[in-house]
Amino acid sequence: MKAVTWQGKRDVRVETVPDPTIREPTDAIIKVTSSGICGSDLHLYEVLGSFLEPGDVLGHEPMGIVEEVGAEVSHIKPGDRVVVPFNISCGHCFMCRQGLQSQCETTQVRAQGKGAALLGYTKLYGQVPGGQAEYLRVPQAHYGPIPVPQGPPDERFVYLSDVLPTAWQAVQYAAVPEGGSVAVFGLGPIGQMCCRVAKHLGAGQVIGVDLVPERLALAAKYGVVTVDLSDDDTVSTIRNLTAGRGPDSVIDAVGMEAHGSPAGKIAQQLTSLLPKPVAAKLTEKAGVDRMAALLASIDTVRRGGTVSLSGVYGGMVDPIPMMALFDKQIQLRMGQANVRRWIDDILPLVTGDDDPLGTEDLATHQLPLGDAPHGYEIFQQKQDGAIKVLLKP
Repeated sequence: MKAVTWQGKRDVRVETVPDPTIREPTDAIIKVTSSGICGSDLHLYEVLGSFLEPGDVLGHEPMGIVEEVGAEVSHIKPGDRVVVPFNISCGHCFMCRQGLQSQCETTQVRAQGKGAALLGYTKLYGQVPGGQAEYLRVPQAHYGPIPVPQGPPDERFVYLSDVLPTAWQAVQYAAVPEGGSVAVFGLGPIGQMCCRVAKHLGAGQVIGVDLVPERLALAAKYGVVTVDLSDDDTVSTIRNLTAGRGPDSVIDAVGMEAHGSPAGKIAQQLTSLLPKPVAAKLTEKAGVDRMAALLASIDTVRRGGTVSLSGVYGGMVDPIPMMALFDKQIQLRMGQANVRRWIDDILPLVTGDDDPLGTEDLATHQLPLGDAPHGYEIFQQKQDGAIKVLLKP
């Protein structure tokens, strides 16, 4: 089969790899019909190469048609249309029963000291082949795959794999008061959906912050008050929109590769030039993120407010402004999305006749699988108005 493989920094290629097969009775094989390129994939493309091997199959936002199931998989069958969550979870361990599927004790990557295994996401998270491919082996398929109806286009459902649950959790963690205010830093796919989910769940004022014109325009289309990050004083602008105190809640949907962090960018670039074993160890023990979005979030939120992190951070020696966090009495919540925890809340919104979250207009580019290198490039470089790229095997 054809699959998108990592070969080096900013080097992904579509290659022929072995077809997946059933290995465990809880496995399934799906024929992939759509698979997203995620902002987290760009971390692999740019920063986290020391945790990958040439030939690793990428992608953790797939959906498709079931081809084959193992003996212990009963809730789906061949011919069913399913979305596959990016975290691989069993559904019955202590952590899964707490709604913390991203910490699943059955698939935890204990050798790396990490939580649940993830599709297509480095040896830190199990080195499981991903879903930017023609076919995908789905572990723990007795629990993970989400059946969806035939008929509507893939764009209606594919974001159940990551984007929608991540945005939903980010808003829930942000604890926006009914009718209250929330600012979202970063208007990529997750940030766009954070804005829409926040409005759907009752936020009175949603402020979106970015510096890419197309992203600002798309957010404004959904009633978001937009703030251009390239303006001189973003924090003051947001405070002026919120009675001078700052918003009740702030969501950081940017993460480790924020603009405006030159020292962090240089550190990441220098690390990527080191031999892989040295770079991996340095990243694990002394990694430095580009912290501009997090620092702005802490500065912006009102006293007694909540900061929710959905953007991925990986640094171990990041300078956290503890005095500001303590003095402002800020609550801070974060973590990988627990996809299955939120599906029952989200599924009615994407299976009804309407499309209240606008899922069908999020993808700016739908490309054949063979054009994946181009898709990665335009998404990473923010070219051609790319906000969300879907690959079509």
